[in-house]
Amino acid sequence: MNNWVLIAGGAGYIGSHTAISLVENGYRPVVIDNMCNSSPESIRRVESITGIEVPLIQADLRDSAAVRAVFDRYAPSAVIHFAGLKAVGESVERPLAYYDCNLGASFSLFDEMLRAGCHSLVFSSSATIYGEPQQLPLTESHPIRPTNPYGHGKAMIEQIIMDLGRARPDIRAFNLRYFNPVGAHPSGLIGEDPSGIPNNLMPFVSKVAVGRLPRLQVFGSDWPTPDGSGVRDYIHVMDLAEAHVAAVRALPGQNGVRAVNIGTGRGTSVLELVAAFSAAAGQEVPWEVAPRRAGDIARCYADPALARNLLGWSARRSLADMCEDTWRWQSRNPDGYGEA
Repeated sequence: MNNWVLIAGGAGYIGSHTAISLVENGYRPVVIDNMCNSSPESIRRVESITGIEVPLIQADLRDSAAVRAVFDRYAPSAVIHFAGLKAVGESVERPLAYYDCNLGASFSLFDEMLRAGCHSLVFSSSATIYGEPQQLPLTESHPIRPTNPYGHGKAMIEQIIMDLGRARPDIRAFNLRYFNPVGAHPSGLIGEDPSGIPNNLMPFVSKVAVGRLPRLQVFGSDWPTPDGSGVRDYIHVMDLAEAHVAAVRALPGQNGVRAVNIGTGRGTSVLELVAAFSAAAGQEVPWEVAPRRAGDIARCYADPALARNLLGWSARRSLADMCEDTWRWQSRNPDGYGEA
């Protein structure tokens, strides 16, 4: 069987780490990415880590001819779909841009997959599709109630894949609903490199620790949690990468389309994460309390049982691992890939 796997959006944070995990498991990744929120340097560093050439095609998925050329040249046996705009707040401000990019890219990619006879897909969805949790831990049967255009787009793409699976019995797909990815490759060579001020907690904390931002704002100190700060399910990006590889490995035995949560099943508060990061960095991370943000929730964490049973996958890395690997990446690359 052809061991090429196409990673759409593969130069980004999760995609680049997944490329390493694919190589480690005997697959050959080929990446297509338009570089709107990523850097070719990430793939150069993936090649340095793995010792394997990773073809990188700089193109937008909405360019059907470019996507077709990739399928014609490499004939990948499976596709992992990460591509898309990804900032929740920005999606509220620019909904048309998000729907145009994220849905349009998916339409083009799926069309070219079918034309090429590639029927195996792993879609990187998100726990944001659940919205406000009605019960915890979150299972895959929880109602789909996203609260922002980013989450709505993820839910729409999941539905498209489900409908495609009903229409085409030869389609095999997993919609992986992952929670809060953090951390970096233990080499310190690749990690999360957001442009501008980070939207997510861990890269913000690491930017404060490295001196690029003055202090962290903790949004709310009166949530109904043990220490008053919000609780989330943080998962190491290498565990997340391995989940995608486990899904690719399971695809040949999969019938139809399944949604699977990818998380640790453990909730960690903002202040717990800050304390763990301070320990990893050997310095206190300054923070201050700020008002709650509209749309925030108190707690959110996964029930990962289905991933364990269906994919044979479980998260292995600890919160300390997440913080230590993030600090190694950030301290060695204070300007991310920009200094390359």
